[in-house]
Amino acid sequence: MSSFVADKDSSPPVYVVVGGTGGIGSEVCRRLCDKKTRVVAASRDQEKLSNLATVLGVDHLVLDATISEQVKQCVDQIVERYGRIDGVVNCVGSLLLKPAHLTSDKEWDATITNNLHSAFYVLRSAVSAMMKTGGGSIVLISSAAARVGMANHEAIGAAKAGIIGLALSAAATYASKNIRVNIIAPGLVDLPPSN
Repeated sequence: MSSFVADKDSSPPVYVVVGGTGGIGSEVCRRLCDKKTRVVAASRDQEKLSNLATVLGVDHLVLDATISEQVKQCVDQIVERYGRIDGVVNCVGSLLLKPAHLTSDKEWDATITNNLHSAFYVLRSAVSAMMKTGGGSIVLISSAAARVGMANHEAIGAAKAGIIGLALSAAATYASKNIRVNIIAPGLVDLPPSN
């Protein structure tokens, strides 16, 4: 990405969609593009990012949101290019449908890392940038499974409940900095076959 600093008052808002190539993330990108904003999609999958960029005209970065330093570098690059970030949506996540007694340590760790760690890393980097540029909005994706007892959802329910706790606390912490933190907790989502 080339470097330039945008004038916040005269340029379109800048939104980042982490996990932008998934079913929810790609739809968020589409809807933001319809609102004449600058959209940056971030994902691990270079091929899907390139396709999304071709279809929607979004900027894009390859990012593994489970790696803290990559998230920080991604946010820094976007701020360097556009001068700010107005909003971030974290759509990174995974789904494990298993009862606790059949869930291995590796599966538990992967579920917590993919869902909760990524949400924390994205939130931490986003608020750090937004505090320097006047505020913004962060949306984290949780799940209905975090609030409703569902069979075979122990690991994912715990991870997504952690995201709710993270968002509620961050909302209280950063409200005075003009940063909003919200949660969306969808149930079943109808995704295209490729997702």
